[in-house]
Amino acid sequence: MLREPTVAEKIARLRELREKAKLGGGPERIERQHAKGKLTARERLEALLDPGSFVELDAFVVHRCYDFGLEKRRYLGDGVVTGYGTIDGRLVFVFAHDFTVFGGSLGEMFAKKVCKIMDLAMKVGAPVIGLNDSGGARIQEGVASLAGYGDIFFRNVLASGVIPQISAIMGPCAGGAVYSPAMTDFIIMVRGISHMFITGPRVVKAALGQEVTFDELGGADVHAQLSGVAHFVTDTEEECFELIRRLLSYIPSNNMEDPPYVETGDDPARMDERLNSIMPDDPDKPYDVKEIIRSVVDNGEFLEVQPHFAPNIVIGFARLNGHSVGIVANQPLWFAGALDINSSCKAARFVRFCDAFNIPIITFVDVPGFLPGIEQEHGGIIRHGAKLLYAYCEATVPKITVILRKAYGGAYDVMGSKHSGADVNLAWPTAEIAVMGPEGAIDIIFRKEIASAEDPEALKAKLVADYRRKFANPYVAAEKGYIDDVIEPAETRPRLISALEMLLNKRESRPFKKHGNIPL
Repeated sequence: MLREPTVAEKIARLRELREKAKLGGGPERIERQHAKGKLTARERLEALLDPGSFVELDAFVVHRCYDFGLEKRRYLGDGVVTGYGTIDGRLVFVFAHDFTVFGGSLGEMFAKKVCKIMDLAMKVGAPVIGLNDSGGARIQEGVASLAGYGDIFFRNVLASGVIPQISAIMGPCAGGAVYSPAMTDFIIMVRGISHMFITGPRVVKAALGQEVTFDELGGADVHAQLSGVAHFVTDTEEECFELIRRLLSYIPSNNMEDPPYVETGDDPARMDERLNSIMPDDPDKPYDVKEIIRSVVDNGEFLEVQPHFAPNIVIGFARLNGHSVGIVANQPLWFAGALDINSSCKAARFVRFCDAFNIPIITFVDVPGFLPGIEQEHGGIIRHGAKLLYAYCEATVPKITVILRKAYGGAYDVMGSKHSGADVNLAWPTAEIAVMGPEGAIDIIFRKEIASAEDPEALKAKLVADYRRKFANPYVAAEKGYIDDVIEPAETRPRLISALEMLLNKRESRPFKKHGNIPL
């Protein structure tokens, strides 16, 4: 007759199962993971979260597949570690693919685990961080694995704009698996170990006859520079975790909270006389707008987002007197700061993120217009440029704009103008606000006079100088109330902080609608 286990034996059995679950696919597979220079799922969570804060859920879950011999290979946890913990004392929900179990492939129960923590995160209003390292769908489970991906995708959409979602790619991410990270707010890739693509090199070769490596097709630098899929790239997993922690320090836990306030110790009244001489006398000479950003924000700390993609526009997070702000700035070092397809999409998505999570938007403007050319027109610059205009008009968070130099044509309207709902619009004395640059305007307005003149070049030079004096300045716009004040560059920081504190309790509503139809 079988004896009923004692309480002590039952506790011992629990401890045994917990230790077994921690081993994932076993010591041999853990060693293989380490041999690739990669941490295991649990090691990654320990490195990311505050020490001792991780609470695992569903450690005893196993798959329910009995085909292809899978019934003989049942691992506790089923290839993904899920749970919650804290980062800098703030609650976060996490999942980490365990590559030691079926190559981290997603099956029915794997997906249910991820969905469970996503549902909990939405209920309590906390961020979700996914550490992706997966071979994709678990082929043996067939449509059940596809259904699992679909269930996760649906929750990505439900959570969008409600709680922050961050994806770290720490291994392969292929096929349908890429779409969940693509719908999250930020993607971080690690050089050398992470790859993202819809179809891998073998399929590309079979279908198109093209030879391509994993890195060339979907490596970290490719997605950071060319596709714009990756928002950040790091050299190591440890740097990736530190970046996630830093990113979270700027954003709230959910859309009902304000961003974290941090006492930075930087004097809100601090002025920087260097800004009075940073602008070149030649209006066509470039400068680095990041120098202005770092001069103005608290302690010069600026977390740039997508620094390698569409560098003609700069986006990122900073603080002003301890308050988190999102910054958008034209970069004259690239294409003279002109807007193109990629920069419009890059900035539009960032503006919408800031608006969704109550982060005020500071815009620094130096834009000669939209980038001309057949490639841009045929690529849909009209549609893509409209995304940025839509995003600014849609945003109801505090919006403060500083025109540094050029603000020409439709790009003036797009870049946080008073007409797109900005609350405070300031300008430096070097600002030039006009339909177009002086040379182009004179060529159109005085075309006939210049053509018939005895000395066309001399006449054009005089007309350009007159136009620049009369119109290429901030005072015509200021006379009409489109610019609230013209300020000395050195006083930019205290004026921004004053405007921001005035706007902290801003409330602005829009007509009721299910949602708008952004020109995607």
